[in-house]
Amino acid sequence: MISLAGRDILHSWGKFVFTGIGLGLLIGVTLTMAGVYRGMVDDANVLLDNSGADLWVVQQDTLGPYAESSSLYDDSYRTILGKAGVARAANITYQTMQVRQTGEAAAREVRAMVVGITPDGPGNPGYPGYLVEGRHVTRSHYEAVVDVATGFALGARIQIRRNDYTVVGRTRRMVSSGGDPMIFIPIKDAQEAQFLKDNDAIQRQRARTAQSPALNPPGVPGVLEAVIASQSNNTSVNAVLVQIEPGANPEAVAESIRRWQRLTVYTRAQMQEILIAKLIATSARQIGMFLVILAIVSAAIVAFIIYTLTLGKIREIAVLKLIGTKNRTIASMILQQAVALGLIGFVVGKISATIWAPIFPKYVLLESGDSVRGLAAVVVICVLASVLAIRAALKVDPAEAIGG
Repeated sequence: MISLAGRDILHSWGKFVFTGIGLGLLIGVTLTMAGVYRGMVDDANVLLDNSGADLWVVQQDTLGPYAESSSLYDDSYRTILGKAGVARAANITYQTMQVRQTGEAAAREVRAMVVGITPDGPGNPGYPGYLVEGRHVTRSHYEAVVDVATGFALGARIQIRRNDYTVVGRTRRMVSSGGDPMIFIPIKDAQEAQFLKDNDAIQRQRARTAQSPALNPPGVPGVLEAVIASQSNNTSVNAVLVQIEPGANPEAVAESIRRWQRLTVYTRAQMQEILIAKLIATSARQIGMFLVILAIVSAAIVAFIIYTLTLGKIREIAVLKLIGTKNRTIASMILQQAVALGLIGFVVGKISATIWAPIFPKYVLLESGDSVRGLAAVVVICVLASVLAIRAALKVDPAEAIGG
């Protein structure tokens, strides 16, 4: 029984192998799509891990700072620090933008998430956990630590809004939930980059303010100057990251901040739910639809190829029936060919996905569990795809072996 399938495969090995390679490339795309989804989930978890936070304090009734815009006064952390169970609290800003390298003939731009951190040293919430090169940000202005995925070298000059920064350190696998590499700069610079308007906009705003009777009442000096000064200050951050004391209950600390500060607070589990169930939910559904479509296409290809191979050896099957070969043996031969085709395709697909995954711009995480499930799915698809060919083979009349 095994020799029948093997001999038939050897008889048309070229067509069989090339078909397996084509199917393998399709399976490789399927495994890569699953890896893209796994990579998105891993990016979200890495973002939370790298923040070093147990609680995220954001603007009331928002999903910030990753899923929605959030704005807090930058002195909010002081009150939060006084809460029972709070060990550390630090302001932070997040802004995704184009960052350009300067000082080169061919300047390059990178899409990155610029993170404003308080320069208090490693261990503070929001700080990059480790470096692969250089040192941490120690000054209040114009220094940056970048992820290696940005491609910026140590000592490079990069431009963020109107200011230039020197890369003093490089880290690895510090990314946003969308996979953009992070760039860490002092929070004062980040506030200016995110909230400060350009000079022309400030000038026009001051002119409008000066023309407003409500803001420039006669006989009341100092009101206009105070308004203009407030417009020039950057007193907002996107969130306050909180580390709680060992043994403290995260939900109890969060509830205390919600009650007395009138702010929204998320625990690690809640923030993870926001990132995975809300932020990447649509992408996950799209990838799921692609996986279903690719599985259907794979099944159709296997069914067509096995059916074509079966029709090409109608007389051989008729001879087998004429000499008394059981239908079960013939069906088993076709089934083995279909499974063999699927196994060849899976091996080619697994190798292909492993080779091209590092080249993808987004992080692709190929998990062994997905490979095992993919192998099982390929075998099931091949078994189902062989049904049509088996039915055609069992309908063959033995008389065709001696027919014209």
